[in-house]
Amino acid sequence: MLQSILISNRGEIAVRIIRACRELGIRSIAVYSDADAEALHVRLADEAHRLGAAPVRESYLDLERIVATARASGAEAIHPGYGLLSESPAFAAAVREAGLVFIGPSADVIATMGDKVAAREVAQRSDVPLLPGSEGTITDPDEALRLAEAIGYPLVVKACFGGGGRGMRVVSAPAGLHVAIEEAAREANAAFGRAEVYLERYVSHARHVEVQVLGDAHGNIIHLGDRDCSVQRRHQKLIEEAPAPGLSATLRAALAEAAVRLARSVGYTSAGTVEFLVDPQHERFYFLEMNTRLQVEHGVTELVTGVDLVQSQIRIAAGEPLGLSQDEVRLFGHAIQARIAAEDPWEGFRPAPGRIETLGLPLDPWLRADFGVESGDVVPGYYDSMFGKLQARGRDRESARRRLCVALETLKVEGLPTTAPYLAQVLKQPDFIEVAHDTGSVERCWAPDPALRPLPAEEPAQTEESISVEPVSERRTLIATTTGVLEISVLGRGRPKRPVRKGGVPGVQSAGARAGSEPVAPMDGAVAAVLVEVGDTVEKGAVLAVLEAMKMEVPVTAPRAGVIEQVLVARGQVVTRGSLMVALSAAEAA
Repeated sequence: MLQSILISNRGEIAVRIIRACRELGIRSIAVYSDADAEALHVRLADEAHRLGAAPVRESYLDLERIVATARASGAEAIHPGYGLLSESPAFAAAVREAGLVFIGPSADVIATMGDKVAAREVAQRSDVPLLPGSEGTITDPDEALRLAEAIGYPLVVKACFGGGGRGMRVVSAPAGLHVAIEEAAREANAAFGRAEVYLERYVSHARHVEVQVLGDAHGNIIHLGDRDCSVQRRHQKLIEEAPAPGLSATLRAALAEAAVRLARSVGYTSAGTVEFLVDPQHERFYFLEMNTRLQVEHGVTELVTGVDLVQSQIRIAAGEPLGLSQDEVRLFGHAIQARIAAEDPWEGFRPAPGRIETLGLPLDPWLRADFGVESGDVVPGYYDSMFGKLQARGRDRESARRRLCVALETLKVEGLPTTAPYLAQVLKQPDFIEVAHDTGSVERCWAPDPALRPLPAEEPAQTEESISVEPVSERRTLIATTTGVLEISVLGRGRPKRPVRKGGVPGVQSAGARAGSEPVAPMDGAVAAVLVEVGDTVEKGAVLAVLEAMKMEVPVTAPRAGVIEQVLVARGQVVTRGSLMVALSAAEAA
């Protein structure tokens, strides 16, 4: 067994891996950026080392710095978690070249399956059904139009590398293809450092189902059942459950067999996930991609199988066999997960970084809470908006659904908006209850109910740090001395609670009264694109610029028709919420 592991990640998944290490008696080593210097994963690890500045390219994506830190700390292995460098073949190769153990598959497998075009070729050779798509990456706009006509509309522009729904745009007509390619490439480059994209036929009213696989270095490959991830916004998952409901036994078996066949064809080791687009009504499925890492939703599989996937990864990386055959895998009950993110569903899921003044987690014997924060912690705008997950287990889907509803309604988060109240609304939708939903239900049918929007918290008057302590207490005790027994009073206070800064986060400003009447930044973020110039005439609703924060792009639109008098921002510039982006005249557009 490994003795020490450096975790090259942050947030909730870093905390999850640290706890797995504790159970195995392994020394955990955290790394952090300047924005995460006081983060929970830093506080929990046995030791922690600074990587660099807050932006991921200067910290969590600096593979040379991470490998050097691992060697200097005496780590034997590196666990990449998910996201960031978890699917970087260059990182996996660098770790192994440094004489360290990479907790994941080989660099060659990551390279092959991480390139979605190459992965499609593997799927085709493995006799796994595919959707029509381009044979390679898209480089020429005119060629893209010709390919799109052959594939047919609607289609989706997809990033060749990365995952998590980043770098995807659905196109319904030729007129929107060029813009979609530009947007998808820009978002993919910002998230993964690779801008290549390809085209694939888009299937509406389908479900997103994935199969969890495990493979070891001894040639053993098994699956741990399937999961449904169809509740999505912007192609990013919100709710996941295991097993996937509403599948026939024949379709379920075919999905599992295809996933194992694909994994076996590349000699897969570690935990991995094969994702499919599924049409249950017609008993059809199509390969989407393979994620060569741990998934955010791995917990629901753990709850219904009893298999600890993180510990399994560690044991496999240490050279141990699976110790579990396919015949021994048993599923018990049902589990559903809700991702808790710092976003405002009533503002188009606008990213909302900030400080969590109070975090109160629900307590239930059938509930699991995986969080990367505590009360007083900051959710930075530099990284993903998800800061926690709630998972509920039940003997069947309905009992798990009801328990998760109660948990979401009991969860207390003060200081910033979250997805929790909206997800409670989703769980009560008749289509969700009856498994009649699909990947487009959120954006097509399940708009946030205005009546359920949480009331905004009042601005606290206090602006400085306050330290809350328990009242003075008195305890009387007896002490034996050489001259007799003395009765003394011990006065003291309880342990000070964690300092909580009131009044928000430095650098986060209120949008103020100008929001809605002027083109201001709706959030803190970096300017990903400026789409207008001085002198341009724009209509109301025209996109003026694009902001990027928490790995999401948010357009800044014109609140009225007019003429651009001044452009106040530039690409790459960091702005705060409420900042004026452009000066727009009051003149009506011609």
